[in-house]
Amino acid sequence: MKLKRSAGVLLHITSLPGKQACGSLGDEAYEFVDLLKKGGFSYWQILPIGPVSPAMQWSPYSSLSSFAGNELFINVDYLKKEKWFVSDFIKEEVTDDHFADFFWSRDYIRRAIIQSYNDFIFHGTDDDKREFNSFCKKQDFWLDDYSLFMALAHEFNSFNWLEWDKRIALREGEFLSFYKVKLEKRIDIIKYSQFVFFRQWEKFKNYANSQGISIIGDIPIYVSMDSADAWSMSSILEIDKENLRPTYVAGVPPDYFSETGQLWGNPVYKWYIGDKLNEETYSWWKKRICHNLQFVDVIRIDHFRGFESFWKVKYGEKTAINGHWEKAPGEEFFYRLKDEIGDLPFIAEDLGVITPEVKALRDSFELPGMKILQFAFGSDDKNDYLPHNIDNRNCLVYTGTHDNDTINGWFYDPLFPEEDRAKVMEYLAMKEWSDFHKRIIREAYATLADLVVIPAQDILGYGREFRMNTPGTIEGNWKWKLTSGAFNEDLMKPMRRLAKLFSRLQWSDENI
Repeated sequence: MKLKRSAGVLLHITSLPGKQACGSLGDEAYEFVDLLKKGGFSYWQILPIGPVSPAMQWSPYSSLSSFAGNELFINVDYLKKEKWFVSDFIKEEVTDDHFADFFWSRDYIRRAIIQSYNDFIFHGTDDDKREFNSFCKKQDFWLDDYSLFMALAHEFNSFNWLEWDKRIALREGEFLSFYKVKLEKRIDIIKYSQFVFFRQWEKFKNYANSQGISIIGDIPIYVSMDSADAWSMSSILEIDKENLRPTYVAGVPPDYFSETGQLWGNPVYKWYIGDKLNEETYSWWKKRICHNLQFVDVIRIDHFRGFESFWKVKYGEKTAINGHWEKAPGEEFFYRLKDEIGDLPFIAEDLGVITPEVKALRDSFELPGMKILQFAFGSDDKNDYLPHNIDNRNCLVYTGTHDNDTINGWFYDPLFPEEDRAKVMEYLAMKEWSDFHKRIIREAYATLADLVVIPAQDILGYGREFRMNTPGTIEGNWKWKLTSGAFNEDLMKPMRRLAKLFSRLQWSDENI
């Protein structure tokens, strides 16, 4: 994939400002697009958009489905504008705070969805209902299983389908039919909520693209065990159906950062049957990618190295020490995908310890990799992430990602070694500590990389209390959000000047 020399901003939808307790696809999303254009940006990068749950701490990387949309994104004001929504619905708002309240938002949106659904049944026109039925038919390859899974999770009060009645967990036809009848209305409401999500997302994406803003999405390589994917497509995963548990789970081996490695717990894929590619696994992945390309223009593949080989650990192990590497389809997968769908608009998340084989796979398909400036200053002058060592245009430069501290949080950390801080200041020709975030952003813009992406917090100069995620921790992640007016036109003026100065502006001043 060839990127144009340009700039983008990293901000998840739930981090938009708004009065639904978290960001949504309402006015705030359209206003953010307008601000991006004024700031000379061409890309808006977001995190995975699948449905989330409190059981997984609302993490977008532990989604309940690889195909469904996150109902937290649904904007109630826009929903009320649907012509069939005729009932009075009491609008509720919360204080526009820096941190989302996902429980409040979920409950508020669900009440609105149920009211809207009831009005749709009684007041929707024949054309409206044909559109809904057409949507359900077109999406039935995932929607039927997802809506049933969500209804069953409510029925059994758990997303952990391994703990359900074994006959349901194993998807025995007679029992599935029974619950489809018993839970018919709940299933239909869940389908309706996806219908609403798709309508709102399509409108939003069309607007963004019309303004010259492309959306960069994100696909986690593994699915969550507590998901509709694992329940409905367990045949493509290493799951022991007799004992209702994974056979092997994913992770990473011990390294400099962890003596015991990381044990993620996601089931791993059955990539091969004998020595041949598992057609069912390949077909599912192809559908997943094509489906997600409806929502976004470019896909970042999280843990890209897992397509070359992956670390698998026997279920029941307490650490990742006793795992082993297993070959993934790599070139065969991507060559076949390219032959069948054409251009591969992918970004390879190639961070961490990456082998020559992984680099070769990335480069064989001309996939841009990632360079993180926070990783640039902890070693010698040969560090690959130092701006002067970025000698390949086909990459993205970030000040940090959702998993990093904010750039100011990193630099001003009292535990940051003074020797390293001095190196950073010398590299950036800084005499004072102030405005560090502006200096490092300028350095990112000046690099050879085709695309520079800056987290919204770094543009604002925010500290570590506003970081999005701290890996290895459970509480308090994913909640940060903008407040109204914080990300504004005044902030965009210097960003536009940087884009123009470093040839990252994709349109003239007359086009804004």
